[in-house]
Amino acid sequence: MGRERTLGSVAPSASGRVCSAENCQAEPVRSGDRLSLVRWQFDMTWRLAAEFHLSHLDDDMCFWTPAPGAFTVRRDDAGSWRADWDDEDPPSPVTIGWLTWHVLWWWGELSLRARGEVPPRREHVLWPGTADAVRDRLTELRAQWTEHLGELSDTDLDRPFAFPWPEPRPFVYAAAWVNSELMKNVAEIGAVRHQYLAWKAHGSRLGL
Repeated sequence: MGRERTLGSVAPSASGRVCSAENCQAEPVRSGDRLSLVRWQFDMTWRLAAEFHLSHLDDDMCFWTPAPGAFTVRRDDAGSWRADWDDEDPPSPVTIGWLTWHVLWWWGELSLRARGEVPPRREHVLWPGTADAVRDRLTELRAQWTEHLGELSDTDLDRPFAFPWPEPRPFVYAAAWVNSELMKNVAEIGAVRHQYLAWKAHGSRLGL
């Protein structure tokens, strides 16, 4: 329960007011104001993620395998946690550990590129090892991204930016993509979490 309060307390809207799942009280979206819309949608997405799924994760949940052959995170000989990978799309079954690593990878890379910094290669992005550490790192990324959005002007949204696509597009596309990709990944985490809870309540007793 304390973790839920921690996640909730670090997610104010760009205007400083709290965005809850029931009533996202971000700054009003004015007609033609792209930046306030991007900020509002991000605040709402983060709050829903923190309230409904991220706050409830534990280590067992992160490592639970929903199906044989699922992509997951594994400790290497040096003690670092690395994610399974294939140059093709991963198979549909993935663990919550893998999904949270995936968010840390793409969001970390985009945040660094947006600040003009060089991100590490994908294979050098490590999973932090525990559900608590995942929450801490995601909270850091959320704070960095909120700060970056707060520093932008509406004209900054038009500057060319070549991520996540190879060809440059206006930065507003990348900012909007963050919201949609984060929402998608959180929904995937939620789906696996609900499977885990059902398995824990019924399937494990039946040997499933």
